[in-house]
Amino acid sequence: MIQFDFIVENPPGLVLHFSSILKRHGELTERLSRDSDKTVFERLQREFEAARASQTQEICLDGEQWNDGLLATIRERVHVEAERKAMQLPGETTAVTNLPFHEKITYRVGNKMICCLEGARIGIQYETSFAGEPCELFHCILESKSFLEKMTVIEHTIPFFLPIREAENDFLSSNAMKFIDYVGVLLQAYVDRREQVRLIKELYGNQIGELYFSLPYHMIEFVLADFNCKVTVSLRYADLLSTLPSVVSVLAWPIQQPKKSWTGAGQLNRKDYGTLGRQAIPARLLYAEDALRTMSLPEGLTRFMELLQSLSCLFLFYGHDLCW
Repeated sequence: MIQFDFIVENPPGLVLHFSSILKRHGELTERLSRDSDKTVFERLQREFEAARASQTQEICLDGEQWNDGLLATIRERVHVEAERKAMQLPGETTAVTNLPFHEKITYRVGNKMICCLEGARIGIQYETSFAGEPCELFHCILESKSFLEKMTVIEHTIPFFLPIREAENDFLSSNAMKFIDYVGVLLQAYVDRREQVRLIKELYGNQIGELYFSLPYHMIEFVLADFNCKVTVSLRYADLLSTLPSVVSVLAWPIQQPKKSWTGAGQLNRKDYGTLGRQAIPARLLYAEDALRTMSLPEGLTRFMELLQSLSCLFLFYGHDLCW
């Protein structure tokens, strides 16, 4: 450990400043030591498992059953339970009788499990899936100092590049239910886009020469180079809630002169196809763009690859738009 010695004469406010730093350092050290062997995810997952193990009832909600009134009831439960524990003396096991007894209930709403955690906290566990198979779990912990105060996000396992703080500022103080639902859609859309990319790598890893994507997978670009032409695909999603792209560009670039590539019967018509001696420019593949815009990435790419393999690259060497 490195030790620093300071020699300062009459430092106004310096003692308080360093006292604050040491206090924060101690809190950070305690938190790091607590999580040194287990990740935040593992610790929160244990809390949720304990909450489920101690539950007296699990209620599945659908449609209008999930509403602001129910969320207010959940908030009341966590504060009553926190108050009950605060009124118990250390070592006391008898229940506090002047507070109403509440069952320990967990709620399921779509891909969300909502439960009451220790310390007046509400825990939301998000269960994501892809193609009907379960994927990752994410957690978000909400807390408020009292029933009347607004809730805040105190801990979560949501990827840092997803706008959880922006969602908290936009929704949580005014509509907590909307915040909880929004985060669920946000996480599911992210996992869906990510898994689509993973699947095309598995299916077409040999044909995909280059692949680039942003952390939230809302910008994706890749190159198909296993043909007589080089095809570049670019996808842009309108927002982080989308699972289908809003902007698609598919361009086919020739990698050799058309005259050398022509092996079919008949003669080329210069009037129809232009002068072959020029340097070829990319062709825009509208059919492929439509497929990728309206289907999931693996489905659209499969449809496009089947067609690309069946066509001669001769028709890809000209600069006009092709509708095929």
